[in-house]
Amino acid sequence: MTRTPVKLTFEQYLEYDDGTDNRYEVFDGELRPMPPESEENGWIADWLRDEFTQFIKRRLVKVDRYELQVLGKTQNRFPDLVVLRPEHLELTRKRQTITLDMPPPQLVVEVVSPYKSQKDKNYQRDYTDKVQQYQERGIPEYWIVDPQARSVTVLVLVNGRYQATEFTGSQRIVSRIFPELELTAEQVLEAR
Repeated sequence: MTRTPVKLTFEQYLEYDDGTDNRYEVFDGELRPMPPESEENGWIADWLRDEFTQFIKRRLVKVDRYELQVLGKTQNRFPDLVVLRPEHLELTRKRQTITLDMPPPQLVVEVVSPYKSQKDKNYQRDYTDKVQQYQERGIPEYWIVDPQARSVTVLVLVNGRYQATEFTGSQRIVSRIFPELELTAEQVLEAR
């Protein structure tokens, strides 16, 4: 006997509780378990959080805990780091999910997991799928930290479309959200 998976709406997913601490992405209505992050991804996200909190309240910079509702077959994302707006603290008191009816976060950062080629799903997810989803969501700034390519790409929303600038080596990262930030790509990629 075969079992047909139940398709959940995003609202049903928000109410779903399987009694575990597992995290899921909702892809075309089906739950897909999220694997744990690598140690390197965690180190980079934690280090960036500490850097950002020099310019913004620590409560607004979250690592690997907040999810974003987005448009597309995959309906939610768990960025490695998210910089909230002050109003998010009250809006997400019950659940750490920024839904479509809430303002977008100020900035999200994704650390790319290892990939074999640009056709690999890890590469495609961060460089194509999330770019489109975060752009449609109106997130003002999206960083792609790629340890394998040794680069940090900063995408800034201009007239509804992302404009990308890639930073490598000792190049200072330019952020519209945090213009006072004095970080190089190398510092981010060597975070420990």
